[in-house]
Amino acid sequence: MSKKENKSFAVKINLFVKVFFRHYPAALYIIKWLFISLVIGILVGSASAGFLKSLDWATQYRENHLWLIALLPVAGFAIGLLYHYYGKDVEAGNNLLLETIHTPKETIPFKMAPLVYIGTITTHLFGGSAGREGTALQMAGSISDQLSKPLKLTPAERKILIIAAIAAGFGSVFGTPLAGAIFGMEVFLIGRLRYDAIFPAFSASIIADLVTKLWNAKHTHYHIDFIPDISLPNILYAVLAGIFFGLCAAIFSKSMHFTGKLFKNNISYPPLRPFVGGIIVALAVLTIGSTKYIGLGIPVIVDSFATQLPAYDFLLKMIFTIVTLSAGFKGGEVTPLFFIGATLGNALSFFIPLPFGLLAGMGFVAVFAGATNTPIACTLMAMELFGTECGVYVAIACIVAYLFSGNNSIYGKQVIGEPKHHRFSSFEGRRIGDI
Repeated sequence: MSKKENKSFAVKINLFVKVFFRHYPAALYIIKWLFISLVIGILVGSASAGFLKSLDWATQYRENHLWLIALLPVAGFAIGLLYHYYGKDVEAGNNLLLETIHTPKETIPFKMAPLVYIGTITTHLFGGSAGREGTALQMAGSISDQLSKPLKLTPAERKILIIAAIAAGFGSVFGTPLAGAIFGMEVFLIGRLRYDAIFPAFSASIIADLVTKLWNAKHTHYHIDFIPDISLPNILYAVLAGIFFGLCAAIFSKSMHFTGKLFKNNISYPPLRPFVGGIIVALAVLTIGSTKYIGLGIPVIVDSFATQLPAYDFLLKMIFTIVTLSAGFKGGEVTPLFFIGATLGNALSFFIPLPFGLLAGMGFVAVFAGATNTPIACTLMAMELFGTECGVYVAIACIVAYLFSGNNSIYGKQVIGEPKHHRFSSFEGRRIGDI
């Protein structure tokens, strides 16, 4: 083919591409965000895999060397110093991610990722009661936001980028890509979903989950032995359980904020707060003589599906977690909320005639739904973790818990896009933390 023919062919191809994308703009959108989601998925999935493996190591090492719990106050002081002198601008954690979605400003500092990783592993290694979701989201958000300038994203596109990052972090750390995608779209604006982020959120979450599995990072498997047929009495029992889960979520959220203010108002030097909190938690472990209420608490969560547990387990885990996180230790609230919800559901079986395994599964996601105002994501999460057969029961529990938790959340920067009830209509557009 001659140079003239080559040039003519190139002109035709260029014209075809322009016409095609002019008539099918969705194609350009998909290609662009598929590439961005692929990069996010690889980076976040790899980070989540490394974090999960580190967390397993820290948990096993602590359980084999229980004397480390005595050093929890020292570890807390070290975390406090680290954030006081090097991490003040990222200390807001998940709330910084939500605020960036609402009002994008400067790029989220990359240092958030290593700081929260070090802080969380230290918390778990020395016996704090914390989770992993907060760390996964912060690592995902800070890593992904570094792409916004090289890719020359607009403020609107940057919002979508952060949503996709949150989806990838959540989906990969729990092995629930569908729930992760919806969580990313649902968590920052209560009652509304951003559908312009639906493709990036699902793509990033699915890719990140696949990458995490390629790294052989393991997720915990849960099983509900028996799910009864749907009937009117059983639906009413599910509603009743949902009320308890919603009230529990509200108490947890309020207690977190109250205890956090208590530490701040009474201890002026920030590094001393986790030091004091570490003393309280370490003494509590020594007094109880058990480590079941520190760390992630995965073994107890698994047991809640298979055997009847002490009715007070959820309350003690709540206290340990509130003190740990309010004092300034790092980690997430979600896995402790799984523990609290599953053991509360297990306890409710004493007077609600549903199988305790089912109630544990309902509580697992419903307390989380009430504390984060994400009932759709939590319903999907239950079906990904436990199977679709539980769908009706967990949906009822999550929705009722969401409604009964009121205007409360573990995330103070959530914005109310759609009030839960007409009584709250004056709160529309306001942040949870301002109410």
